[in-house]
Amino acid sequence: MSIESQPVSILPVSECWDLLSSVALGRLVTSVDGQPEVFPVNFTVQHRTVLFRTAEGTKLVSAMINNNVLFEADDHNVAEGWSVIVKGSARTLRTDDEIAEAERAQLLPWTGTAKQHYVRIKPLSVTGRRFVFGGGA
Repeated sequence: MSIESQPVSILPVSECWDLLSSVALGRLVTSVDGQPEVFPVNFTVQHRTVLFRTAEGTKLVSAMINNNVLFEADDHNVAEGWSVIVKGSARTLRTDDEIAEAERAQLLPWTGTAKQHYVRIKPLSVTGRRFVFGGGA
């Protein structure tokens, strides 16, 4: 069986970043009051980090309190799919230089809600898998 036809294959880190750059919706995983929480966010990849915007609220507070977060994005079609997980540290951008750099990414909120806070996830590890569908019983 060739690598391409394996039902599950591990992706190199460079391909993980390419795949993350190809989608705009992912999930931030944190902990709130000791319980896992998942927040969908639109995001972009900038300098091999994950960048998203958020408003005041649970998502921002939990990402800052926990600092260590997971971020997951995926995609699929009828034949195959992929999933990439970034384990990293999240922090709110505060300095004028950090915010100016983030604004160059032209990341716009999807909803009419004002999302004035930029959060950057710096990776500690990046892992990904590709899945080929079908064939199993």
